[in-house]
Amino acid sequence: MIECATRGAPARSGALRRAAPALLGYAAVRALGLLVLALWSTARDKSAYTLLTARWDALWYARVAERGYGHEVRLPNGDVHSDLAFFPLLPWLERLVAAVSPLSHADGGFVVGLLASLAAAWGIFAVADLVYGRRAGVCAVLLWAVLPVGIVQSMAYSESLFTALAAWALYAVLTGRWATAGGLALLAGLTRPVGIAVVAAVWAAGAASFVRDRSAAAPHGARTGERAPVPAGAGPARRAPAAPGAYGAPVRRALGLLLAPLGAAGYVLWVGHRTGRGPLGYLDVQAGWRNGFDGGYAFARFVAAKFTSFPSALAGLALLAGVGLVVWLYAVCVRQGQPLPLLVYAGVVTALALCASSYFGSKPRLLLPAFPLLLPLALALARLRTRRSAAVVAAVAAVSAAYGAFWLNGSGPP
Repeated sequence: MIECATRGAPARSGALRRAAPALLGYAAVRALGLLVLALWSTARDKSAYTLLTARWDALWYARVAERGYGHEVRLPNGDVHSDLAFFPLLPWLERLVAAVSPLSHADGGFVVGLLASLAAAWGIFAVADLVYGRRAGVCAVLLWAVLPVGIVQSMAYSESLFTALAAWALYAVLTGRWATAGGLALLAGLTRPVGIAVVAAVWAAGAASFVRDRSAAAPHGARTGERAPVPAGAGPARRAPAAPGAYGAPVRRALGLLLAPLGAAGYVLWVGHRTGRGPLGYLDVQAGWRNGFDGGYAFARFVAAKFTSFPSALAGLALLAGVGLVVWLYAVCVRQGQPLPLLVYAGVVTALALCASSYFGSKPRLLLPAFPLLLPLALALARLRTRRSAAVVAAVAAVSAAYGAFWLNGSGPP
């Protein structure tokens, strides 16, 4: 086992300079994606900006921002689509942008999405840099940018906003900023239902910190602030985050743990009060959208149905390969000894995405915030020579840009 001293968080200006290559690379990838989308949409006589800001969920967010909650759509089959399914932070920010500028609420969603995507990229870099070093941090950001559904990061959707809050909450936990972590977890819980993954990560780190403090208080226990060991498989470039026992003073830790669930719990309870259905009212709202958690049964049936004919069987094999890749990446994350908060967060995000009975086409988008799954790939990419890694990223970015343009001009994200 290799031990490495914890590197304290750099000053803000120094942190921005350190993250600059990652942010510039991220901006270049996203600019390429938007350029290809604009060209593709023009060729099909469509508006790329409309695809980014005024379709699918973006319409629901903008409507909430403009008129508040209370809109429902009743479908012929009896399903009820209620805007209460959409958490409020993004609409609040859209309303703020519209109030202080001449932009519309939909425009505000686009601006928030763009800024949040940069904040998310910086947060992903900060986490990966802290744990594995600067080069791995840059690679992690670029890999997140070139994901096949990366175009969603530039839409008036809540994925970028949520990922930014989650990444910085995890960074705050790893660097012992408990109150900040709790506050960011609260905001993440006001952004998407998967905010519970951030809460779980904060609480898991808090429990580990408590156990470590108890061990440190024992006569032969380790001292609080003991340096965390680096798993042998992580490589010498890894920079270890603070050990659980050094995560912060007990009062700040308690404050962070108390703040973390208030956002998600507060909105769910408010929906229950508004619908008159009690604490489970939000589940009833989600049921109207055919959303729920069934342990993956509906998704398994969906995949199995693909094997009823030869052409669709290829799609079924691709789905199985995708799920297998996600599970394998998580196993590698565990084997490489990622910090507990990252493992808990990625595990909950992955479980909720794969085991939900929601729109099956949404699952890649729902996995977008699970950036710790990319860290094993980032480590592998970081070991390549710069020219080779740049060529790999450029090639994948081109494919991702083309796929994103094709996707949004076709079925798009439901």
